[in-house]
Amino acid sequence: MTSFQVIRCTFEQHGKRILEIFNDAILNSTALYEYKERTLQDVEKWFELKRSMQFPVIGLENEHGILMGFVTYGAFRNFPAYVHTVEHSVYIHKEFRGCGLGRKLMEEIIQEAKKNNIHVMIGGIDAQNEGSIRLHEKLGFRLVGTLPEVGFKFDRWLDLAFYQLILSNP
Repeated sequence: MTSFQVIRCTFEQHGKRILEIFNDAILNSTALYEYKERTLQDVEKWFELKRSMQFPVIGLENEHGILMGFVTYGAFRNFPAYVHTVEHSVYIHKEFRGCGLGRKLMEEIIQEAKKNNIHVMIGGIDAQNEGSIRLHEKLGFRLVGTLPEVGFKFDRWLDLAFYQLILSNP
């Protein structure tokens, strides 16, 4: 296991690495149901939105200061009644997958959500992403619904599974 440090990500320090991680997910996986690579300007706007909404972006850096992965959450739906529900996402750089970093990042974001009076966390996961599903289930998330064939990528229809964790607050 690589040693790491939990950090708060910033655009200035981590924007290029987050862009690399996002674009790898877009081009090579169904972790993001997107086709077109993002730009550095897209990532800058993403960080501005996270800052303005006070949504955390938490990362893990190795002993050389290299960002290995990150986790964040954002609004589940943009209506006042959903203010205590968030949708999260977690991404690990391809060089560091399979090292347990996803679990550490998820544990960090769950604690952050509790601290910020979040009541429900939702993860939208491609239904064939067994690794992410196992991770979420180990952390107490439960499958609450699957939307069949709502995405289309790599010449096939994709099912989107929603996993939910109910926290004790507010």
